[in-house]
Amino acid sequence: MLELSFFAGIKRYMPDQVFLFILIALVFVFLLWGRFRYDIVAFSALIIAGVAGVIPKEEVFSGFGHPAVLIVALVLIVSRGLSRSGAIELLAKQVLNAKRSLQAHVGIMATISAFLSSIMNNVAALALLMPVDMQAAQKAKRSPAQTLMPLSFASILGGMVTLIGTPPNIVIATYREDALGEPFKMFDFAPVGLAVALVGVIFVVFFGWRLIPAERTKHNSAKELEDLKGFVAELRVPETSKIIEKRVRDLDAIADENDVQILGLVRRGKRLPGAARREQLRKNDLLVLQGSHNAIDRFVGVAGLTFNTSDKKQSVVSETSSLVEVVVPVGASIEGRSALDARLLYRQGVMLLGISRKGKPIRERVRREPIQAGDILLLLGPEGQISDVADWLGCLPLAQRGLEVTLRSKATLAVAIFIGAILVASMGLVYLPMALAAVVVIYVLAGIVPLSGLYESVEWPVIVLLGSMIPIGAALEASGGTAQIANLIVEVTEGLPTVAVLAILMIVTMTLSDMLNNVATALIAAPIGIDIANRLGANPDAFLMAVAVSASCAFLTPIGHKNNTIIMGPGGYQFGDYWRMGLPLELLVLLVGIPMILWVWPL
Repeated sequence: MLELSFFAGIKRYMPDQVFLFILIALVFVFLLWGRFRYDIVAFSALIIAGVAGVIPKEEVFSGFGHPAVLIVALVLIVSRGLSRSGAIELLAKQVLNAKRSLQAHVGIMATISAFLSSIMNNVAALALLMPVDMQAAQKAKRSPAQTLMPLSFASILGGMVTLIGTPPNIVIATYREDALGEPFKMFDFAPVGLAVALVGVIFVVFFGWRLIPAERTKHNSAKELEDLKGFVAELRVPETSKIIEKRVRDLDAIADENDVQILGLVRRGKRLPGAARREQLRKNDLLVLQGSHNAIDRFVGVAGLTFNTSDKKQSVVSETSSLVEVVVPVGASIEGRSALDARLLYRQGVMLLGISRKGKPIRERVRREPIQAGDILLLLGPEGQISDVADWLGCLPLAQRGLEVTLRSKATLAVAIFIGAILVASMGLVYLPMALAAVVVIYVLAGIVPLSGLYESVEWPVIVLLGSMIPIGAALEASGGTAQIANLIVEVTEGLPTVAVLAILMIVTMTLSDMLNNVATALIAAPIGIDIANRLGANPDAFLMAVAVSASCAFLTPIGHKNNTIIMGPGGYQFGDYWRMGLPLELLVLLVGIPMILWVWPL
């Protein structure tokens, strides 16, 4: 409480505008730093603003009931239903052909990615297509680095086409309702967004993928993961061993100290189920271990074991266990925590065998290593459970999961319900949130989205970010802060034509989006755009559309958009790789977007 009282005390000596400017500047600093997750940063700022009194107490949590928040949550659930029905994966499988040329493959995958991102959340679209793309790369014996970045960029471009394709569009649409009395409709973004997406995808297909650094094209995620599976040994428990009669789980401390993992137990030639953690060790039992050669050798000495010299090979992984590779997206529940912190083995019976980070495998002390967004994790666990554990961790699989036979018959139903809802909402017959809510209810009743997974489909960090930043943005606008920023921009650009001011707004918004979360960027830039338009006597819709397009264009860094972070590990990309393709793409967005905005939304 002392810290909150401190902020309340400071507030007494400065205007609301100044306090909010400082608070938002601190939010941006913490978002850039990345030490704390963006939802925690935004929610903390909201509480500080509420305690300081710059946001009335009855409005502090009003953002969580805002239509933008509801629409984002519903779109995420609908996206889950479309993917779970198998409709999208069935489409992707039809185009998977390792014999195609690299450019043809990039063209097909980028087109599908952009199309899917226009009708569902673009992060969900990438999550569905990335395993397909990696499987194609593996079959064609080429590096996934050659195709993952084009796939990610295409998914971002496709999200600009419709209201539900990307959260910034939802933010802009709902802000227009607050400011001008009516929101943007589902396809109001299409003329500008479609033109930008079309030109952007053409660039990515014919030129963009050639700009990926040559050294990345040698990267092979599959090979790295195979390497992480290595260094497995069988150790015999001799009669003289001091671990006889101890349970397997009693060896966890020794295993951790020596950087090995106990994968299982073989007794009398038979692999005991799972990791046999409750079994007491007996003479001549075989412990199956994974780790580096040196680590295994140290464990042998400490535990008093011997290497198995039997000619008979035992299975390292039992028939009821499976290995799965997953990538960690931004906001995953495991991000920032280690496997020990999450108690992964104790709670779920799943082991973390290795981590691949930015193209480099990590094998030592993997259970104690804090997980970062973009990491690839190699997990071992019960076959029927490990996919659910990956979902529990908030991770995305890198290999295609088999389609559930019971849902194939519901693919057509899922698509038909969704298209029907979009049509009635587009015609103004039903309010969009109500239409999406109806889709969610039908999906649950039809078993397309399980009730148990309903809330797991929602990306709660984004919801908290939106719900926290909406009242802060509204307070900044009410205090006159956004008007001051708009006035400053107008003064600095005095004498320039209105179209130049529009271009400058887009460049500033793009730059912020490359460094910060695109939702936070849209929330701050939207009211500034409206204020600039009002001061210039221009069409506010043109400036809102400019903010929508530029807030979605985060191509220069891996931190600007979640999709760019997701592909970083599997592609083995470095931070400085993105601008090579991203900079000319952002310039193209400006060259195409500005004329289209002027044509569709005249100044």
